[in-house]
Amino acid sequence: MADLPKALFAMNPVFLPQLFPEPLLRRLGAVVDIDPATVIERFDGPEIDEALAAVDVIVSGWGSPKLDEGVLERAPRLRAVLHAAGSVKGHTSDAVWARGIAVSSAAGANALPVAEYTLAAILLAGKGIFNLRERFRADRSFELGLIHPEVGNFGISVGVIGASAIGRRVIELLRLFDFEILLADPYVAPEEAAALGARLVDLDHLVSQANVVSVHAPDLAATRHLINAERLAAMKDGTVVVNTSRGRLVDTDALISELRTGRLSAVLDVTHPEPPPHDSPLFDLPNVFMTPHVAGSQGNELARMGLYMVEEAERLAAGLPLLHRVDPELLGRRA
Repeated sequence: MADLPKALFAMNPVFLPQLFPEPLLRRLGAVVDIDPATVIERFDGPEIDEALAAVDVIVSGWGSPKLDEGVLERAPRLRAVLHAAGSVKGHTSDAVWARGIAVSSAAGANALPVAEYTLAAILLAGKGIFNLRERFRADRSFELGLIHPEVGNFGISVGVIGASAIGRRVIELLRLFDFEILLADPYVAPEEAAALGARLVDLDHLVSQANVVSVHAPDLAATRHLINAERLAAMKDGTVVVNTSRGRLVDTDALISELRTGRLSAVLDVTHPEPPPHDSPLFDLPNVFMTPHVAGSQGNELARMGLYMVEEAERLAAGLPLLHRVDPELLGRRA
């Protein structure tokens, strides 16, 4: 293995076997010299200094320590960071970009299950699941063959807020169905939206016209309470709000006020605060379907994130460009 690039795992070790099950470890070990028994959570100590001095590639994940200028000074050979998780903002620094270190992220892999969850939520919402479930639960019976004229997924309007990796995957999945797809994103041109399969509109138009409003914008200072009281009030009766992004993007108090009227419904995988207080009405309102932040990679889905980074390591070994390389110029407007 002397001729292979030296690599080091940097993450909470509990995630290593889930991200890199044995078949993936074998593939990774074929292109880099890495010891799965050594998983770094902190970049300090004499043994860590020795490892950093020799490392060419860091394979990181949730719980990875930050690569600041001091760490990089002790890692003169480091040329690539393969992050088997989503955002790299909390793990990188300006010094990483200044040195030209290649950083790749498995955010694209994590986008897939979030988009699948979102699609399921949209399809169920279009069938009027909230009201019909409660009615069935109360009556314990139903009239066979009764048509419910107020529900259905044919031709409804779905508004996607944010052409993020997840938002784009959601649009891709929605194109398989008979939906009108609206997109609000200030960084997307109408031609790009059309190529994705959506019609670009401004956010206020989207919230007033969509039957389902699905939030996929990044969590930034500028997007806090992007869905505020005014925009919630502008939504049509029966609109369903789906949030798989971050809870801060929706004004929780304003949302609860609208939900209490029964005018809107919500599918929430994220809230603010998270989790909600024990006495939050979100737990009891019949028009709310709330899950504990599980839309992202869970269980065997973590191995897909590891796979993305193993494939990136194989590209490095073959001298090919990284497929999921992070562009530092775009980090300011991404999660």
